[in-house]
Amino acid sequence: MPGVLYIVATPIGNLDDISLRAIATLKAVDVIAAEDTRHSRQLLNHLGIATRMISCHEHNEEARAVELVEILAAGSDVALISDAGTPLISDPGYRLVRAARQRGIRVTPIPGASSLIAALSAAGLPTDSFHFGGFLSAKPGERGRQLEAMRDLHGTLAIFESGHRIDGLLRQLAQIFSENQCVVAKELSKLHEQFLQGEPAQLLQRFADDPRLGRGEFVVLIDNPANAADREIDDDEVKLLQILLDEVSVKMAVKIAMRLTGKKKNEIYQQALRIHRGDRPGGNSGSE
Repeated sequence: MPGVLYIVATPIGNLDDISLRAIATLKAVDVIAAEDTRHSRQLLNHLGIATRMISCHEHNEEARAVELVEILAAGSDVALISDAGTPLISDPGYRLVRAARQRGIRVTPIPGASSLIAALSAAGLPTDSFHFGGFLSAKPGERGRQLEAMRDLHGTLAIFESGHRIDGLLRQLAQIFSENQCVVAKELSKLHEQFLQGEPAQLLQRFADDPRLGRGEFVVLIDNPANAADREIDDDEVKLLQILLDEVSVKMAVKIAMRLTGKKKNEIYQQALRIHRGDRPGGNSGSE
């Protein structure tokens, strides 16, 4: 009889934010696979747990998954934990879970803390629809392209960011989401937990005024609601597109028009295609 792979959520800051079921599971399993065994030992010592640990992180997960699946297949139970929060949410573990399921091994989640859900629950932004981007690229150019693509996603947008990159992210948000309300959730459940709200430029100024704000880990939330009026392309914007398309490619015309009008990429792009095909501007049925 094969063992069970438990996916166990651990605290994101405050060590007491762990469920009784998670504690019981970590005590009962034969092996705990941890992202960083030295970091996780602090939590296990706090809880009085002496279960054997082995490392399973992004650099050894592929090989470690083979080893752990064999341990599971032999009948031992294994718990997977990350440094903080729910494993696999921008953390290692996907390869192990996939390999276990492919071998027919039972995988059971032990729910608990998640910085994403904690931030959404207390930020005061809409939560009926949200989109999670995880950590965006460290390269400004690629990160900018990722943010441009997110403009077409309606709802609350959620991004993870680290202290040494938060300034760069806010600068790009000030360009791409200049009028959107944002919330930066800092150091959730820890001593210096803060929720900072405002437009990106306002948040950027707050970080500039107080360098201490740039320390820690962040969940950045962007309110990006659907708005029918914003999607409508008016006559002046159609004329702008026509002029641009006479001079540059469709791709470049769309990029420039997005920056000048603030309209979403999809609406600008569809209008550009209509003009490029020779359709009537704006798709109107009347004559010019």
